[in-house]
Amino acid sequence: MPHKKTTEKKPVAEEKTNLHPRNPHRFRYDFPALISSCKELEKFVGKNEYGNDSVNFADAEAVKTLNKAILRHFYQISYWDIPAGYLCPPIPGRADYIHYIADLLSVGGQVPTGQQVRGLDIGTGANCVYPILGTQSYGWSFVGAEADQKAFRNAEKIVASNTQLVSLIECRLQPSASQIFNGIIQPDDRFDFTMCNPPFHASMAAASAGTQRKWNNLKRGKTPGGVSLNFGGQQAELSYPGGEQSFILKMIGESAEYGGQCGWFTSLVSKKETLPAAYKKLKTLDVSDVKTISMSQGQKVSRMLAWTFR
Repeated sequence: MPHKKTTEKKPVAEEKTNLHPRNPHRFRYDFPALISSCKELEKFVGKNEYGNDSVNFADAEAVKTLNKAILRHFYQISYWDIPAGYLCPPIPGRADYIHYIADLLSVGGQVPTGQQVRGLDIGTGANCVYPILGTQSYGWSFVGAEADQKAFRNAEKIVASNTQLVSLIECRLQPSASQIFNGIIQPDDRFDFTMCNPPFHASMAAASAGTQRKWNNLKRGKTPGGVSLNFGGQQAELSYPGGEQSFILKMIGESAEYGGQCGWFTSLVSKKETLPAAYKKLKTLDVSDVKTISMSQGQKVSRMLAWTFR
């Protein structure tokens, strides 16, 4: 095993209170339960230096298998896999975004459920995680948009391999990598919300530097933001000319064309420095409401920006 056993255990918070109250991942990983759902995980689980059950988060295969186990155990997803080199998302943080969208859609404290609630996930990736979490948590239906053909085909395979997803998730290939909603939203489409986890970096060089920092921290025994590392990632997943701010400003601009077809437009915003430019852009449009909702996981702080034309 990659971890050294010791008798001195590090105190671990029983509940991650910074996660959304409805997030089922607020508590420590129950590795015996996860292994019972996914036997493949067992070979990756060992004692860390504090004597607690864990996996080696520097091992991409271990992280991917942990994701498989979580998706089977909590969301009844029998098949899930991603090609080598593609983004492996941390499920707890991804689930938070879904639950905060549910709050945004709620009326009188009641969260709407069922497939009549329809979402659009921009950049669904090879992992198709947001549509999976949304359908399995609330019964919503989704369109998952993706510009990378290999990622698109893999997302389609995940959907086709899980019968409960087939009628709820439609994958659409974005024909132009320079477009966001254009080419995806069709004239007869109606969405209650859109969502997106934008590319963070302005270039692949910057993305590589960020990845190197994570690896360096891991080698020193530190895991940035708890255990929520992303491994892999293609260029479109990690970078966009001008970075996150440029992407979100383009998204806001395109959203004006579809204000009558979508209820709420939303996006994750990792850098707080992105917000002033986003607010300034939104003021130039005929939006009726703007909300900024704080989110966090471990030491990582993020926020959801939401706007509507209705």
